[in-house]
This record gives sequence, C-alpha cells and structure tokens, in this order.
Amino acid sequence: MITAFLTFLFFFAIIGCILYGRKLIKKEKVDAVFGNPERAKGGVHWVIVGTSFLLLVWLYYSWDIAKSFFPKSANELCQVGKVNESLLSLKYLFPIHERQLKSTSVIETETENLNNIILEIKRSNKVNDLDKNKLINLVKKTKNTIPLLTNEKLLSNETREKIKIIVEKINNLSKDFTRTDYPNESAEDEIKRIEASKEEGTWSASSTSIENTVEIPSIPKTKRGLKFQAAAVELNLISDEFFELRNHNKQYTLALEDIKKEIEDYRSKLGASEEISSSLAKDILKIARRIEYASIFPPNTLKDMQLSIENFDKAQLKEQGGLRWVDVLLFPSGTIISSGPSCSEQGSGRWLPKPSDTVNKFAIMLNPNVGFKQIPLIWYEMMDVSKIVGFILPDWIADILPGNYPVHNEKGEIKPNFKSNVLSFVTGDFELFKIPIPTGHIWDSFLRVFLGLVAGIIIGVPLGLFMGLNRFAKGFFDPLIELYRPVPPLAWAPLVISVLGIDNLGKVFLLFMVSLSIMIISARAGASGTQLSKIHAAHSLGASKWQILRHVIFPNSLPEILTGIRVATGMCWGTLVAAEFLAGTTGVGFVENVAKKYFQYEVIWITIFIMGMLGLIFDITIRKIIDKTIPWRGKG
Repeated sequence: MITAFLTFLFFFAIIGCILYGRKLIKKEKVDAVFGNPERAKGGVHWVIVGTSFLLLVWLYYSWDIAKSFFPKSANELCQVGKVNESLLSLKYLFPIHERQLKSTSVIETETENLNNIILEIKRSNKVNDLDKNKLINLVKKTKNTIPLLTNEKLLSNETREKIKIIVEKINNLSKDFTRTDYPNESAEDEIKRIEASKEEGTWSASSTSIENTVEIPSIPKTKRGLKFQAAAVELNLISDEFFELRNHNKQYTLALEDIKKEIEDYRSKLGASEEISSSLAKDILKIARRIEYASIFPPNTLKDMQLSIENFDKAQLKEQGGLRWVDVLLFPSGTIISSGPSCSEQGSGRWLPKPSDTVNKFAIMLNPNVGFKQIPLIWYEMMDVSKIVGFILPDWIADILPGNYPVHNEKGEIKPNFKSNVLSFVTGDFELFKIPIPTGHIWDSFLRVFLGLVAGIIIGVPLGLFMGLNRFAKGFFDPLIELYRPVPPLAWAPLVISVLGIDNLGKVFLLFMVSLSIMIISARAGASGTQLSKIHAAHSLGASKWQILRHVIFPNSLPEILTGIRVATGMCWGTLVAAEFLAGTTGVGFVENVAKKYFQYEVIWITIFIMGMLGLIFDITIRKIIDKTIPWRGKG
C-alpha cells in the first residue's frame, strides 16, 4: 500500500510541479535575458520533479509497482513460465518461432557435413586411393539413410498410432484447459491447496538478500496459477512421450547397423600410420549417430501435431487474460521465467532491487544490534572525554618537564609525582565524563574523507598560492607535483597501504595525496590569474605584501580554490571506496565489497545511495560556503 501511495504521489508531484514551473516562467522579469545567472536560480519545484522522476523510474523498472498493485502476478507468471518452458521443446521442432522444421534443419546441416568430409577425403594426400573409395562409399551410405527416415511409405504403423495418440492428448488438453473447472478437482480441494501454500507468500524479496532465498514461490497461489501448473505437468509428460519416439523403421535400422559394423571393421584393420583415415571414419560414424538420435520424420507426418500445439498456445494465451497486459506494461525489460521447478526474475527487476526491499534491508542494517558484520552502519558509543584529551595532546609535554618519573621503592610501591600526573593527563589515563561519539561504517568513511580533504586543503592551498607567486617555489615543487598527480590513486593504494597499514592512517594519507594535488593546482591557478590592475591599485594605495595577499590575491583565488574543493571531494570518495575494497574491515567500500561477493544487490545499492548522499552533503555544504564567501562571483 505504501508503494502504491508513493507511486501516485510521485506522479502527481511531477505533473503539479511542471505546471507550477510553467506558470512561474510566464511571470519572469523581462530584463532576465538568456544567459543571465538569475534565470538559473531557485526552483525547488524542479528539484522535486527530478527527484520524483528518478524514484518513479526506480519503482517501475525494479517492478515494485507491479509488486504493489498486482502482488499475485509474479506467482501466476511463474506458472505461465512453466507452460512456456514445456511448450518450448515441442515448438522447437516446428516452424513456429523458427524458419523451418527441425528435421529439415538437421538434414541440411548433416548433409553439408557429409559433403565436407567427401571434399576432405579427396584433398587428403595422406589417404591412399583404396581408403578414399572406402570412406566415400561410407559417406554415401550414411547419406542414403536419410531418405529412409523421410519416406512416408516407410513410416511404421506403430509410429503413426503413437503420433496420433500424442496429437489427441494435446487436443484434449486444449479443450480441458479452457474449462473453468480445470484441473479436475473439486473446488474445496483447490482452496485447500491454495491455502496450504500461503505461508510461502506470493512474491518474496530477491534471492540476493540474506533473509530470503526464494524470489518467486513456485507453488501456485491462485486458481489461474493452479490451472497453468496442471497444464505444464501434462505437457511435460506429453513432451517426454514424444521425444522417446524414434522413426526407426526396419530398413533404416538394418542400414544403420550395417554402417556401424562396416566402420568398426574398417577402423580395426587400420594401422597406427593410418590415423587420418581412422579419424575420418570416426567423423562419419558421429554424423550417423546424430542422425539416429534426431527426431526426423516424413515432411507431412507432424502437421497435425504442429496444428494442435499452435491451438493450445492460442488457448493458453487467451486464458492469461489481463495477466498478459500486466506482464507487458509493468514488467519492463524482462519477465518471470521458469527453470525446472523454480522461478526467478529475469531482467531489470533482478539486478535493480525493489525500493521496498531495499528500505527494509537498510532498516535492518541501521539496527545497532544487527548492522553489517556486527558493526552498525551509523550509531554512537559513549567515550570518556579523557580519551579525546589524550588523542589531542602530545606525550612529549610531560617529557620536557623538569624532574624524573617516579621509581618504585623497596616495598614495590610507586608514588606518583607531578611529572607522572601530567603524563597521565596528556595520555588520557584518567576518568572525567563520557560523551556520545559517532561510530559505524558510515562514520568511518566520512571521517577518512574529511581528514584527508582537510589535510590536503591545509597544506595544498598555501603551497599553491606560494607556487603562483614565487618563481623558485613554482620551479622547485612543480616537477614533484606533476610527477605524481597523473598517476591514478589506485596505483598508489597498494604501496601506501603496505607501508602505512590497512588501518585509518594509510587510507587518510592516500586521500590526502589525492586532494593535495588538486588543491595545489586550484590555488596556483587562482593566484596566477589575479588581475594586475587590482594588484597595482593596491600598491598605489600603499598596501603591504601581506595586505595584497590577504585582501586581493586570496579573495580572487577563492573561486578556484572552492571549485577545487568540490572536485577533490568527489575524487576522495571514489578513492576511498577503492581503498576500502583493497583493504579494510569497516567503511562503506568494505560493505559493498562483501555484498559483491555474495551478490547482495540490495546492499550494493544501499552503499551507492549512502556514498551519493554523503557526497551530496559535502557538495551542498561547499556550495553554501561559496554563496557566503564569494557572493560577488559572476556579477563582475
């Protein structure tokens, strides 16, 4: 019900916001000409249109709309799939979906193969003339067995009767299938069978999730499904009965046995040096056996059977009724298919998890008692403030104080002094009070990106400004930066992680390397792009070098620097996921890597969504900073 409500909500939101946007355009100022940045400002309604459209497409192509409005359709299509699977082997023999009879195709293929063997025999220099004549004679005999199978007069009466019986069974099934009381069970028995199978549901979550291993329950849940399943069972029996049938009349059987015996005797007399002749004889025998096992009949023998299969196919299509339209309209890029006793989603609904399943999975992973690999996605833990103090303050503060650390006395007692108390303070070895600290996979990834980005900004921006203003700095640092900047972050990842370990330090340093080069290039471009007229004006007003840097160069470099931060943020996220793929036990990339191994598509899409949202939060924050710090941009 929630999915159905959201479907209508998104649809009407798109229509309503488009109409509202068109209404606003008509009231636009006359002086807001094309190219004016004011025309691109605002427009929350367009954000709603884009978001609603994206979610509506997701609901549609993940088949969540079908699941919401027609929850029994998947189970019914499963039973239809069983019928189609049973029909497929029979249709395969006739020009229904193919261009010609399977018999015709087999005869054409094997005749060509036999002709190729004759050419190969004639061209071979390692086969003597006597063996050539013998092999060509065997090929001709094999060719002559085909008319023995396609001759209507040679078809045995027993085979004719069996084919008639099979045709009659298919025709009876077509008649029974259209009856409302098919299969032949009482209504009470049907209801009991349907009720007994309700525990399994009609449409489970995809098999990629941990909790569910069945996509589509194979047991029919409706009377229509029960009808199609019963028909599929009968069709399987008919199909098995037909494919056990062989058109092996007496003349063909004798001719085939003669060929087999002749080839066997011929190969037994060949020596080791006549391997090619033996191989050619073996190829002839293989073709003879393929013809033997193929369902080759006279051309008009199976016409009635083809007609009966086509009639049943029309009947089953008619019995599907509105289910066909549900399949066409609400199951884009695929359908429910049957493979043996089980059914599965085939198409976009398989690899694109349903929003309802994804939200449920996300809620489970958010539960701190479940999480992912016993670690929550995002939660908190109580930490003593002393640990934070110990992390911030360096230990050498205690080392530089005068005096010595306490030494134990004769009784083995240690009495603390001022120096040891200071050491306890700077190392956090004391208790104060506890505060909540974020923890979990999301927090670990967020913190790594934040620390790497901040470190890159703190070092990269001053160095970039210095390179943009000083020829020595540019000449000295430029080769170093340009040497490692073009190298992909993934190339550095194995080395950095091997040296600094798989813990946070290695990942943060790798992100620092990524953001550093971007920030240096951005700051250098901003500094070197400052207009000389502004610098000359500041000089003429008596400004010092520091004042020119602070009030002229740095403000003019801010657009480049802030744009560099936006670019660096995206690069850091991409690099972080790759680093957590390579090595790590926490983080969003680690979660996706584990989910990939077990084909947990819902989890993979959850990680993609998380990374997108975190990246969006970073980007929106930077955009707000840009609006506050350089509101004059684009208005000069």
